[in-house]
Amino acid sequence: MKKHLIFFALAATSFSAAAQSPAVASAARPTAATSAAAAPAAYTDMMAATITELHSTGDPAQLKQLASKFERASTVVPADWHPSYYQAYALLINCFTSKEDGDAKDKTLDQAEVALARARKLGGEPSELLVLQAYLYQARLGISPMMRSMKYSALVTEALTEAKKLNPTNPRIYLVQANNLYYTPKMFGGGADVAKPLYEEGKVRFAAFKPSGPLAPNWGERQLLGRLKQYDATAAK
Repeated sequence: MKKHLIFFALAATSFSAAAQSPAVASAARPTAATSAAAAPAAYTDMMAATITELHSTGDPAQLKQLASKFERASTVVPADWHPSYYQAYALLINCFTSKEDGDAKDKTLDQAEVALARARKLGGEPSELLVLQAYLYQARLGISPMMRSMKYSALVTEALTEAKKLNPTNPRIYLVQANNLYYTPKMFGGGADVAKPLYEEGKVRFAAFKPSGPLAPNWGERQLLGRLKQYDATAAK
């Protein structure tokens, strides 16, 4: 962790110095073509370690801190979409675990939307971005289910349908789709029984899934398997 903080401090110092001279700043700024080689080892190691930290916590305060860390990382290699993607994801999970009121959560989700839009602009993997967008819609819905169900349930379905067209092997599609059905009342076509086949399909998809690189999205399997264990526990009673 200390190494990562030092790396960020050095990066921040170099950007500040470059900003004093427009010519130097223009020459030093990474482009989409050169960003992969700008700081490959240190940057990838830092990002991978921070992603691991993100996936191992549910503490709202720590999630906010990690979101800020990803935002700072986005200034190190500005052409990389991953920091903005994970910033949005960290803010999203914060909303699921935080005890803040609905207005505060909406503001956090507003920040997540901005980060996700930045990842989209930088050319992030479209299917993954759509799944995360659907997940953000679910978080919006969860703030006020009665008032927001009609709007956001439709938006979740729309985003996931498009994601599945682009990459039907993406396992996170099935997790988010199953979650959407799980929390939809039976009278509206949802419920645990309807969601279970999608969780099971997601399990198969996760077993076959291979991330495209060390920074590629790879979340959701633990949550999905945990849900399936709950089904098994219920059946055993």
